[in-house]
Amino acid sequence: MSRLGYANIQTPSSNLRDSLELASLASSSAPSNRTSISSSASGASSRKLSADFQDPLDPANLAASDARSQSHLRSYSGHSTFDFSSNLFPLSSTTGSGYAPLGAPTSNVLSPHSTLGGGSLEKHKSLSYLNGLSLVIGLIIGSGIFSSPSQVNVNAGSPGASLIVWLVAGILAWTGASSYAELGGAIPLNGGAQVYLAKIFGELAGFLFTWCAVCVLKPGSAAIIAIIFGEYVVKAVVGTESVGGHTWANKGVALGGLLLLTAMNCISTKLGTRIGDLFMFLKFAALMGITVIGIVVAATGFSWAGDANRDWKDIGWFEGTSTDISAWAVALYAGLWAFDGWDNVNYVTGEFRNPHRDLPRVIHTSMPVVILCYILANIAYFFVLPLETIESSNTIAVEFGSQVFGPIGALVLALAVGASCLGALNATIFTSGRLVYIAGKEGYLPGSFGDIGLGGNTDSNRGRIRTRSWITRVLERLLSDEETGIGHTPINAMVLNYVLTAGYVLVGEFGTLLTFYGVAGYTFYFLTVLGLIVLRVKEPLLERPYKTWISTPIIFCCVSLFLLSRAVFSQPFQTLIVVGFVLVGIPIYYWRIRQRDGSGAERRSRDVNTSDRKWWQLWKVRILRSR
Repeated sequence: MSRLGYANIQTPSSNLRDSLELASLASSSAPSNRTSISSSASGASSRKLSADFQDPLDPANLAASDARSQSHLRSYSGHSTFDFSSNLFPLSSTTGSGYAPLGAPTSNVLSPHSTLGGGSLEKHKSLSYLNGLSLVIGLIIGSGIFSSPSQVNVNAGSPGASLIVWLVAGILAWTGASSYAELGGAIPLNGGAQVYLAKIFGELAGFLFTWCAVCVLKPGSAAIIAIIFGEYVVKAVVGTESVGGHTWANKGVALGGLLLLTAMNCISTKLGTRIGDLFMFLKFAALMGITVIGIVVAATGFSWAGDANRDWKDIGWFEGTSTDISAWAVALYAGLWAFDGWDNVNYVTGEFRNPHRDLPRVIHTSMPVVILCYILANIAYFFVLPLETIESSNTIAVEFGSQVFGPIGALVLALAVGASCLGALNATIFTSGRLVYIAGKEGYLPGSFGDIGLGGNTDSNRGRIRTRSWITRVLERLLSDEETGIGHTPINAMVLNYVLTAGYVLVGEFGTLLTFYGVAGYTFYFLTVLGLIVLRVKEPLLERPYKTWISTPIIFCCVSLFLLSRAVFSQPFQTLIVVGFVLVGIPIYYWRIRQRDGSGAERRSRDVNTSDRKWWQLWKVRILRSR
């Protein structure tokens, strides 16, 4: 994916410093011989605060004056790059129509939810490399590989051809993930594609992504995962042989699991990530168990019922391979969907302790691991099950367990698939809450969704357990975040995501939703990765701790166009519905921006009053840089 692999994490050069690098220097936790002066001791939105209010050398800035008075005692820099980027303008200012230069504030209005005393997730960095792995792997490995890889196998025509499709689909998904790794390193902010599109193509593009993702993409995909979780749990309870008749039981279990995971993620970031880590290891255990059992069955011929499968011996692995290009396209399309979720970690880049190092490591560890797991699991299925079963079943893991160990095996594998779905649901809840939170901070949604804790409470000490019995000490160690205690999470944002997801679960109609995901999802994937190429041209001096081959985003853009064209031609009417929904977001954008920024006359007045200020600000940034 890159020229140098992990070694391609470049050492910063003094000639390539821009606004985000200065921000990271100011907020670095590493020892420094100079004092960093911050305009904010909080996690206020880096892209909304006024230049006037955040000027670190402005005497009217109380935080800055306090920092100067205390500079001989300690640094007043925050823990995050995000408090600074709005008042640090890019030194390579290549502005253009529709292009928002990195570090430039998108609004000159000081939001009440982005004040100097506001809370911020990015200020308290807590995510590690392992947490990143669990977010990516946890969402990619959901139910698909356990339930119905049949679309790949049927259209490829043979076991060997289907394995090639899985490999190619994984590598193509890897190109998208690698492109996002570069964007995440260059723009280390929470929000993923929302932030990248807004910075590269302008706020309208970022808002339209938010409009689709918050309203449909994120809650819709979570609802599908929750429903599948409910189906497997109910199947495990009433018997794996039962078929249909449990629709509302499935939905009830789905809503219960959704509520439980949402509540746990509201308690603390630590609890949410630990749940994700646990489910990631359970998924690995299940997939490795399936692989080992498949090899043992192939070697010994063991079968609980009847004779062991001999198709893998008697039929050539490439016998019957399809020669129809369209069938291969459908197989590749299905394979790429099975790898969807690789962008999950970019929604929380700002909360990583070391995003420049960990983000590319997470991508280039998780993707090959998932590809390997998928290929090994499919080989195990071919060893144990007849080809007819593999190509027709939508509960292939249950069939696998039943063939090897009978009803007990079917029950265990049904529970394993349910646990895998629960892990994927946890990952999407965690990241969806961050997306809604950033949208609230930006003013795309009401500001209350950008709050931390209940009722906008941002006092990090308020969430700490004050009594010190051994029970409370254990609970605090298990549940609370190190710096902020319990409840320092985007609770309002997660509640909104729960309400929307629950609505989709109750409605239960996913046909149009899948088309929406195919068209809107890959349209924004395409635009975001295309933005990487634009950024290479517009900001050539931008520091990129990780830099992928230029062929990588080009390949992924071609793949995205292929997927889009297939969705458009196969479902033209539903595609028009998707386009209409996106267009509806345009007037909503201008309505929200008007509410956030005020009338046009007010904005022009502020621009006139601050036009000279920007030059002073740039001059002062250069002074800070030279010190």
